[in-house]
Amino acid sequence: MKLFRSTKAYVWAGSILIIAGIMAFAMVSSMGKTVASIDGEKINEDELHDALVAGYGADTLDLLITNKLVELEAKKAGIKIKDAEIQKEIDNMVASYGDEASFKEQLEAGGSSMEALKKDVVVYLQTRKLVEPRITVTDDEISTYFEDNKDTFAQAEQVEASHILVEDEKTAKKVAKQIADGADFAKLAAEYSTDTQTANEGGSLGYFGKGDMVGEFEDVAFDLDIDKVSEPVKTEYGYHIIKVTGKKEAKKASLEDSKDAIKETLISERLQEEYPAWLAEVKKDHEITNALTDTE
Repeated sequence: MKLFRSTKAYVWAGSILIIAGIMAFAMVSSMGKTVASIDGEKINEDELHDALVAGYGADTLDLLITNKLVELEAKKAGIKIKDAEIQKEIDNMVASYGDEASFKEQLEAGGSSMEALKKDVVVYLQTRKLVEPRITVTDDEISTYFEDNKDTFAQAEQVEASHILVEDEKTAKKVAKQIADGADFAKLAAEYSTDTQTANEGGSLGYFGKGDMVGEFEDVAFDLDIDKVSEPVKTEYGYHIIKVTGKKEAKKASLEDSKDAIKETLISERLQEEYPAWLAEVKKDHEITNALTDTE
């Protein structure tokens, strides 16, 4: 069930690493063991190994070489990544998906894991700390970027709300009466709500703007006062009981409020531009062999 009209695909804009499904590739031992068969015709580990190397080996090995270079350069520069830094990056990713459950779902769908992600984050942070000293962002550049993109820094009106979603009107009226009689909204959400992503979080949907929710839902949410609870609201997903917990008024963009975000955007863009040049220079300082690309 998706209450939101659309979902935003998260792009780790700061990342300059290519982290793809090829990282799932593991070098299996060439012992000739059968890994599959069709009508008795066997496919052994040698064939699997050769196919994996042919299809993904070069890219995977190149990525491993690059990551090792970053690790060595970070060690030489005395760069250490703290757990708090790793968690901050992960928290930013989770926030972009809306909640931790959705984030983990996408992570698993991509064949990855939190442990693997943390390793990738370490490499990213090491790379950033190595390359960022080569980058300069001036106040004039920040001002120009703000003027060119002013509308994107304005804050639209937003509402913070929780909801309890049920399938039928009878149940909705029953829950609404319990709330009117003083029952705890969060406890009722855990007991009745069919929105599994929010039920155990008190039904919390966080802040959202106009256009983020289906029309019938947001029309009521934006009209409610803080701490007020709606009558059952019917949408294509069922019946919602909505409680508004906060509001943010529309706010014009200001350069002062936007400076940090703009600087981070410009640094991220330039990291991607500067990284190839940095990597090419670093490679000259190391003796690198690659059995998949080196020729005798």
